[in-house]
Amino acid sequence: MFLSEGLAVAAAVCIAASGMLIAELRGRVDVLRLVRWQMLAAFAMTGATSLLVGGWRSLEGWQVGLLALSGVAGIVIATTTYFAAIYAAGPRVTALLFSLGAPFALLFGYLAFGETIDLRQGLGVVLVLAGIVLAIGLPRRFGGAGSGMPAVALDAPLPHGVAVAPSRTFLFGVALGVVTAIGQAVGSVLARPAMAAGVEPVTAMAVRSGVGAAFFLMLALVPSATINPPYRFRFADLGLGIGSAFFGTGLGMSLLMAALARGDVGIVSTLSSLTPVVILPMVWLRSGVAPAPAAWAGSALAVAGTALISL
Repeated sequence: MFLSEGLAVAAAVCIAASGMLIAELRGRVDVLRLVRWQMLAAFAMTGATSLLVGGWRSLEGWQVGLLALSGVAGIVIATTTYFAAIYAAGPRVTALLFSLGAPFALLFGYLAFGETIDLRQGLGVVLVLAGIVLAIGLPRRFGGAGSGMPAVALDAPLPHGVAVAPSRTFLFGVALGVVTAIGQAVGSVLARPAMAAGVEPVTAMAVRSGVGAAFFLMLALVPSATINPPYRFRFADLGLGIGSAFFGTGLGMSLLMAALARGDVGIVSTLSSLTPVVILPMVWLRSGVAPAPAAWAGSALAVAGTALISL
């Protein structure tokens, strides 16, 4: 009964883990190179899995078309801006902005399919979003890509009375995060008819990541120093890139596709936006700094909202 809700929450956990791995590569691997690694790895993983389960045989032409369009919005555009936002604003702030996909998905689901939610579910959506905002809050310390400040330092307390204005890099990261949320919402809505028709979830993700892989491979052929900046290859970087692809684009997005196949696009998108909550203990482990009490209170509020949606 609650399978789609469980799949959506699992997707949130995977996406949070992926974001933490991506943050480790900031300043070492440029965004376009990282996206290319991710798309190739994700397509290899999902494509091979789809062959094993026979998912490719279930596809029809119109489903491939919708999934390809979904891949343009949710993979080519949203994944690129997502990585860039993590580099510019850090994983926690980007995760907060990623949660904006829920209200965007509700709006687009209403406009495209006439989907509605009842009052109880509406209250649950409000509680989840309020909990996410409270859990993350507004960062008190801002770091740009060139500031030398690690992304996890956004949780560190400032000395009493110290205030730091947001940098242009941080504000640019916020804008990229909003674009990411819109792209993910549009991608989810475009994929909804194909998933509702019974497309195997991993196969759907293979089509979407295949579109991304083809695009970024062609982009790599463009002879531009801006698009192909110098880079000294490191196996450790590649390992982190493939790991983030497995948890994010591969497993996480496949779980999200499976949830969309079984549940309402607005509710699924809301639950998958719990990423800012589940990333809190990950940031704590990585930084050694416990999140503020308000962060844990926000988590409890989000759990209450999830209960109203699911029960």
